[in-house]
Amino acid sequence: MTQATAAPVSPHAGRSTSRSSRRRLLWIAAAFLAPALILLGALVVYPIVYTVIRSFYNSSGDGFVGWDNYVTMFTNQSTFTAIRNNIIWVLVAPIACTVLGLVFAVLTERIKWSSAFKLIVFMPMAISMLAAGVIFRGMFQESPNLGVVNAALVGVNSVFSPDTAYPGANPREGVGLTADRGIITGEQPVSTGSVEDFPLVGIRADSIPPTAVQAEPAKRPAADEIAGTVFVDVIRGGGGENGVIEEGKSGLPGVKVDAVAADGSIAASATTDGSGRYVLQGLSPGDYRVALPASNFDEGFQGVSWLSSTFITGVIILSYVWIWAGFAMVMIASGLSAMDRSLQEAARMDGATEWQVFTKITAPLLAPVLVVVLVTLIINVLKIFDLVYVIPPGASKPAANVIAVEMWTVSFGGGNNYGLGSALAILLLILVLPSMIINIRRFRQERER
Repeated sequence: MTQATAAPVSPHAGRSTSRSSRRRLLWIAAAFLAPALILLGALVVYPIVYTVIRSFYNSSGDGFVGWDNYVTMFTNQSTFTAIRNNIIWVLVAPIACTVLGLVFAVLTERIKWSSAFKLIVFMPMAISMLAAGVIFRGMFQESPNLGVVNAALVGVNSVFSPDTAYPGANPREGVGLTADRGIITGEQPVSTGSVEDFPLVGIRADSIPPTAVQAEPAKRPAADEIAGTVFVDVIRGGGGENGVIEEGKSGLPGVKVDAVAADGSIAASATTDGSGRYVLQGLSPGDYRVALPASNFDEGFQGVSWLSSTFITGVIILSYVWIWAGFAMVMIASGLSAMDRSLQEAARMDGATEWQVFTKITAPLLAPVLVVVLVTLIINVLKIFDLVYVIPPGASKPAANVIAVEMWTVSFGGGNNYGLGSALAILLLILVLPSMIINIRRFRQERER
C-alpha cells in the first residue's frame, strides 16, 4: 500500500493568522477606547489647543496680537500679586496640611476614640469650598458682635486688661459742657477749690461696670484741688432733673480726668471712684479747664482686622488647611495601616525613643505617601479659586488675588479680555504641569513595584 503524504504547511500561514488576530484585538481595543478618547479630545485636548491659539488674539478675538497678551500679563501689577500669592500658597498650605495630617494620623493611633477624632477632622471635606468660605468670612468679621474670633479676643482682653470705657457718651446739653473730637470739657475754666460735675448721657447700660454705685456729690476740695463727679444723668424709668445728682443716677468709675493749664499742659490727673467722684490734687492757684480725654469714650480693643489686606491671605490659607488637613490625615493613616510594624517594635526593643522611632523609621517608610499627598495638594493650591473669591471683602480682594481668580476676573468678571484670560490660563497650566508629571512618575514607580 502506498502511504499518503502530508501537504507541506507554508510558514507564512501562521504569520497571517497572528496578524489578523492582532488586528482584531486592536479594533476591539479601539472600539472600547473610542468613547473615552472622544471625550478626552473634546473636554481636554481641544480646549487646551483652542486656549493656546486664543491667547495670541486680542480681547474680541478678531485680531492677531502675537505675544502682546503675555507681555501685558507679566507687566501687570495684579498678575505679579497673583503670582506672589500663589508662591505663598505653595510654600505654606501643602506643607501645613501634610504636617498636620501626619501628626493627626500618628497620634490617633494611640487614643481610644480615634475614629471619632478622624471623623471630626475629616468632616470639613464634606463642606463645599463656597460654604467654607462663607463660614470663615463670618468667623473673622472685624466687629466682635459679628465675628466669633474677635469676640473671643475681646473677651480675653477684657479679663486681662479690664479698661473701663464708655463709648457713645455725650455731655448733657445746657449744663455748661462741650464735646470736641471726643474730649468732653467744661465751657469755662474753673479755679482751684471749685467743683465741676460731668453729667453724661448716651451711655449703653452694658458699658456700666458692676463696680458702679449711686453717684455721690464731691466733697469740698482744698485750695489746691478741683473736685467733681462724673455720672450718668439718666434715671431708669424716667424723671429727675437734668444735671443734678439724684437718687437712681449711677456714678461712672474708672474715668480719667485731667486739669489742663492755660498753656495746654496737663497739670494734674485723677480717676473716678465707684461713685464717679474725682479729686485733682497739687494744683497751683489759678484757672484750669477740666477735661475728660477721648480715651474714656472710645470702643477700646475691638479685635483685629482679619479681613484687611494685611491678614487676608493668611485667613484664606487657614480655611484651606481646615478643609484639607483631614484629606492628608486619611491618606497618611492608610499608609500607616499598610506599614510593617516589626521594624518599629524592634527599634523600641533596642531602646529607641518614640521620637527616634518616628524620625528614623515611621517617617522614612511613609515618604512615598507623604510625597503623593504633598504633590496632590500643590496641584490643588495652584488652582485655588473658591476660597479666594468668597472670603475677601471688596477692599481686600486685590491683596488676596491668585492666578485662577485673576484669570476669571480678566475674562468674565468685567474685563471681557478673553485673549489675556487665555494667556493666564496657559500660565496656570504650565505651573501645574511639573507637579502632575511628578505624580504620574510616582504612580508608575508604585505600579512597577
